[in-house]
Amino acid sequence: MPKIAIILGSTRPGRNGEAVAQWVLDIAKQRSDAEYELVDIADYKLPHLDEAIPPSMGQYSQPHTKAWADKIASFDGFVFVTPEYNHSTSGALKNAIDFLFAEWNDKAAGFVSYGSVGGARAVEHLRLVMGELKVADVRAQVALSLATDFKNYSEFAPAEYHVGEVTTMLDQVVQWSNALAALRRPVAA
Repeated sequence: MPKIAIILGSTRPGRNGEAVAQWVLDIAKQRSDAEYELVDIADYKLPHLDEAIPPSMGQYSQPHTKAWADKIASFDGFVFVTPEYNHSTSGALKNAIDFLFAEWNDKAAGFVSYGSVGGARAVEHLRLVMGELKVADVRAQVALSLATDFKNYSEFAPAEYHVGEVTTMLDQVVQWSNALAALRRPVAA
């Protein structure tokens, strides 16, 4: 059974993403096709990228990088919950992604975004990043509007139809995570 991380991609005080990520996890936990876990990047207290050697070399020196790498390596797929800041994802999420390389490879990703236009532009940028990391991003995504899915732009109150969108996105993430499993297995020598 695949393990899917729901990654909370904001560290901002008072962030809307916490409620969104918990909502996604609550929907996911009603399923029996994967193990789901909420991963809050704030818990890892990652500074601005401070590894001297590029992540593609896999030679991590910092304890926080090693802890982050161990966590991400344990998953088969991801759901990124991202805000949209200035037509892109949060700097904190991009930084967390940039710390690693091989731990992301040959896995699947889906997106749940929120912002003035549903966070669509944040997801566009994340899709480009996922391609470089050899992550298969799925077509279905959930775009939540600050104007219609939040009361006063801060209290999360999603429209009911978004549950179906989450379900479709999770279906695709699980399917692709399973399909890519053979690529993640070590090759016998």
